Amino acid sequence: MAISIPFDNSYGRLPDGFYTRQNAGHVSAPSMMAWNADLADLMGIKADDLAEAAQVFGGNVIPDGADPLAQVYAGHQFGGWSAQLGDGRALLLGETIGTDGQRRDIQLKGSGPTPYSRAGDGRAGLGPVVREYLMSEAMHALGVPTTRALAAVRTGDQVFRDTMLPGAVLTRVAASHIRVGTFQYFAARGDTVALQALLDHVIARHYPEAMGPAQLLKAVMRRQAKLIAHWMSLGFIHGVMNTDNVQIAGETIDYGPCAFMDIYHPQRVFSSIDRSGRYAYGNQPNIAIWNVAQFATSLIPLMTDREAAIEEFTEIVNGFPAIYQEEWIARFRAKLGLTRQEDDDLQLIEELLALMTEGQADFTNLFAALPNGTARDHITDPAQFDAWAELRHARLVGEDGADALMRRTNPIVIPRTHLIEEAIVRAAAGDDDMFHDMHSILGTPFEMPDDPKWTRPPTPEEIVPATFCGT
Repeated sequence: MAISIPFDNSYGRLPDGFYTRQNAGHVSAPSMMAWNADLADLMGIKADDLAEAAQVFGGNVIPDGADPLAQVYAGHQFGGWSAQLGDGRALLLGETIGTDGQRRDIQLKGSGPTPYSRAGDGRAGLGPVVREYLMSEAMHALGVPTTRALAAVRTGDQVFRDTMLPGAVLTRVAASHIRVGTFQYFAARGDTVALQALLDHVIARHYPEAMGPAQLLKAVMRRQAKLIAHWMSLGFIHGVMNTDNVQIAGETIDYGPCAFMDIYHPQRVFSSIDRSGRYAYGNQPNIAIWNVAQFATSLIPLMTDREAAIEEFTEIVNGFPAIYQEEWIARFRAKLGLTRQEDDDLQLIEELLALMTEGQADFTNLFAALPNGTARDHITDPAQFDAWAELRHARLVGEDGADALMRRTNPIVIPRTHLIEEAIVRAAAGDDDMFHDMHSILGTPFEMPDDPKWTRPPTPEEIVPATFCGT
């Protein structure tokens, strides 16, 4: 066969209660829509014939060395407890160790029903596959820890949501697919043997420096604090920060109703299922703390002295705000071209964000315009911005390389929701050109594209008021 994947599987060596082994469902006519050759090379995957690769990553052919399985986990969804969730439309094919020495999962999304599908069809429409491919690869180009997309395959079949839609399968690559909800699943069942096995696996795989549950909690908490601060600095809204969508390795995972803000507002919500604003942009840090606390709770059964563990873990979780705040200020300080730390920096940042809220500024474009001196043009009352700009100008005295720093930290191009929707509509009609063009443009987010359409905010007619999961 003209495809070779150097599998080295470890999750499948955990006890049977961690997953259900099964193959993907058959699809009618798999064809490769997108193939991430650079990522494939990094993972040591060789695919000489993309038609044959489409058979593999569409789910019809199980490659040598694969160990396909659906993982089980639990989770809090919008704060409500679900005792059993799991991969309802995904299969872990296996793992590879790349040329960089990093272990990565290879997972098919949209590969058919599993025991965890909860009456769903286990399939994916083309739209969610296009969205996740573009979003995850854009996040990677922006330097955000994230899962990635290896392939997008059209299935030749239709899926029914509100209407009939073309089907597709995404191949997702991750450091692993272990979630807070994986720990919650075994903790809720009182299965300390499985919980200990999971702990040992995660420490060996992701945090070899951690010596036991407390150090693992601290390490996971730190990565989550830094990840959320990175999201916030880019105007990214995840949309479904349930505990089953919080990856233990600290990557952004599960790009469902996610979006980058156009006009800035701290309470901006896109997700059609987030009716209360639980996962609004400005709520993301507090939700992250809540999620880390649930992780801490899931580790308690492994501790001999429960009361002492609760006290220790509470202290660790309470350390989240300080780490997050330090990272958040550092990222926004860089966005303003500031390298030194001064006491008034927080006030300077918060005053700008308040002006942006009142002035209905486009988040990305205003920051991108700072080194050009045209940021005032992106706010409804330029005079108010000018007063703030004088304070910043005084703060910049003695700073070296401010413009270069801002150009490295303020992207010019983001995956704007209205453009993703346009790419989805065109792809559903059989035209993939915009998808491929957008993918290429998003690969260099700090460079000005030739066509201004990629940086222009949506017109009133183009605004997408809500995004959807696609399940």
